[in-house]
Amino acid sequence: MLHVKSYKLFMMIKKLLLILLLVTGFGNVNAQQIDRFNPDTIKTIQLDSVINIKSHKLNAQDFIDAMLADTSFYKAFRNMKRYAFTAENRIYTYDKKNKVNGKIYRKLRHSNNGKNHKIDYIAKQDSGALYKKNGKYQLYTVEMFDYIFMNAYNSDFVAGDGVPGPGGKNESYKDKLKTLIFRPGTKVKGIPFISGKTEIFSPDMKQFYLYQFARGTYLDSIPVYRFKIIQKPSSADGDVMIRELTTIFDTRTFQILGRYIDMKFNNLFVGFNVQMNIELNRFNGELLPTKISYQGNWDIPFHAEERASFLIVHKDYEKESP
Repeated sequence: MLHVKSYKLFMMIKKLLLILLLVTGFGNVNAQQIDRFNPDTIKTIQLDSVINIKSHKLNAQDFIDAMLADTSFYKAFRNMKRYAFTAENRIYTYDKKNKVNGKIYRKLRHSNNGKNHKIDYIAKQDSGALYKKNGKYQLYTVEMFDYIFMNAYNSDFVAGDGVPGPGGKNESYKDKLKTLIFRPGTKVKGIPFISGKTEIFSPDMKQFYLYQFARGTYLDSIPVYRFKIIQKPSSADGDVMIRELTTIFDTRTFQILGRYIDMKFNNLFVGFNVQMNIELNRFNGELLPTKISYQGNWDIPFHAEERASFLIVHKDYEKESP
């Protein structure tokens, strides 16, 4: 009975955190990474130098306030509903020695004419140990990837007009997920052992972090600020769950163009070590997702450890008629 309860608790925590990680990070920054093949090879930001933000009439709270108030990151995913686009998805699974034991490749064309969403398969290739005998994925990580990115248009993850808030006691499960996705740094109630550790800007959690600032160029032409929140070397691993959260801001508009997140946590019920990033770019003046990459390990007692990485690239956006 204890094993069943522990497993159910793990699955709830993991589902919430996977969705957070699948839609909240920014990459191409130097962070601790799992020693294995990493599919994220697209270089998108060139740093100029570390800056004194006071000389730019900015301070750390300006960046924090912008992160907590930002709606552009959320709207970028909603904007996809008005576009046709091509998606290339690469997923890799690994054994205990970090050798690839499964591969999934999909090249898809999404279209959204009228109210109908259509997916056409341009290429589809699988190899290795991916599926159970019942046809379901071996790894829950891959199952969640498929659920979010293959069925996004049939779910509520990009529905609604407003950015989700922290809510109250009756906050729905989906609202919890939306809060994790689009408001990193805020407390999300209902995640056992972890809720308070997501609120990294609170007085209790601020003491464990350092802030770093730099200027750079994104996609060869866009001037950006990089705001990096990292765990203090003097803090213990158990003090934090988020080891790094890096956000890229357009210097001209202060809109968020990307995020990277590095998370690690261990207790009796669950252990994970994951890195995740998302990047946006403008098409017809609107922000849209262009790249999502992930790599991570998940572990639960009495179950096989899950190891996976993936790279998603969205391109060839074309605006469609409403």
